Amino acid sequence: MDLTAINSNATGAHAPAPAVTADKTAEKREVVQAVRAVNGTEMFGAENELRFQKDPETNRFVVRVINKKTREVLSQVPEEVVLRLAEDIKTTG
Repeated sequence: MDLTAINSNATGAHAPAPAVTADKTAEKREVVQAVRAVNGTEMFGAENELRFQKDPETNRFVVRVINKKTREVLSQVPEEVVLRLAEDIKTTG
């Protein structure tokens, strides 16, 4: 979000970056730690792991349970068909 267009106190083309960056970094770190903790409990089985990834086409986050040995996707939210529908809507809309 560009705050310079909203902030009437901005005095130049280079307004200071918002402090949100540090908050988002801490938030991402917490998510990574939580995923590692879940994977450490083997909640999805000893052979599987939970992964959060960003779909490159829709730019949306996807949660997957993946077999560590075969790399097979066992489950995914949102499902692949939903991601492709979102991409189709984005490109035709």
